[in-house]
Amino acid sequence: MSTKIIIAIHKPYWVPEDPVYLPLHVGREGKPAIGFAGDDTGDNISGKNATFCELTGLYWAWKNLQADHVGLVHYRRYFTKREVHNVAARKKQILCGKDWDALLAGTPVVVADKRNYYIESNRSHYNHAHPSEGLDMTEAIIRELYPDYMDAFTLVMERSWAHMFNMLVMRRDLFDAYCEWLFSVLFELEKRLDISSYDAYNQRVFGFVGERLLDVWLEHNKIPYKEQNVSFLEKQNWLVKGGLFLKRKFWGR
Repeated sequence: MSTKIIIAIHKPYWVPEDPVYLPLHVGREGKPAIGFAGDDTGDNISGKNATFCELTGLYWAWKNLQADHVGLVHYRRYFTKREVHNVAARKKQILCGKDWDALLAGTPVVVADKRNYYIESNRSHYNHAHPSEGLDMTEAIIRELYPDYMDAFTLVMERSWAHMFNMLVMRRDLFDAYCEWLFSVLFELEKRLDISSYDAYNQRVFGFVGERLLDVWLEHNKIPYKEQNVSFLEKQNWLVKGGLFLKRKFWGR
C-alpha cells in the first residue's frame, strides 16, 4: 500500500524527511524556486493559487500523483498523534509512514478533528468572515448541477462544526471522485462569481468555499472517515483569535 501526502508550502521552511510526504511549492508558476517540487508541472492550475490557495496543490496531486492513498497537509499544520504544549515537540508527533499504514488499513478517509463554532452555524461563520455571495452562489450551483446533494449541503451549513483546512488523506478511488466533484463546482463558481472588488484575502474565496464542501461530499456519499488530531507548528494567540471571531460574529467583517 503506497501513500503520498503533499505538503502545501510557499516559502522555505522545515519539512519532515519521511518519504510519505512530498513538499509541493503551491502557486509556483512565475515564482522563484524555493527548493521543492512545484505545482506548475503536468496538468495543473498553479496560476490560480491566489484564489484557490492550497487547492492548486490538491489539483496537482489529483492529476499527477500515483499512489494508493493521496492527501494534503500544510507546511505549518500536520496530522499528529496528539497535541502537546511545547511547540518544538509537536514535530515529533507528526504521523510517519508506519502510522499512516496502520491508520489507513482501518479507514478509507482521514480528516482533521472537528472545528467547533458553538455559537453559530457553518453558514453564519462563513458569512461573518467573507462576502456571502460566494457561499450563496455555490448553493445555487449545487442545486442546479447536483440537486441530490442539496440535503447534505443544507445539513452541513446548519451544523456548528466542520472538518476544515482542506486537509485530508483518502483512498485513491475516493480521492479521485471527491476531486472530480469539488473542482467541477469550484470551476463553475469561478465562472459566475465576480471577485474584482474583493480584497486580496477574500479573493481566496475558492479555497474558503472548498473547505466547506468536503463535509458535504462526505455526508452525501455516506463515506466513513476517521478524525485525526491536527497540530500547528507555531505559537498561536488564542485570545486574539477568539477576539477576532467574536468581532466578526457581532460586528461583521
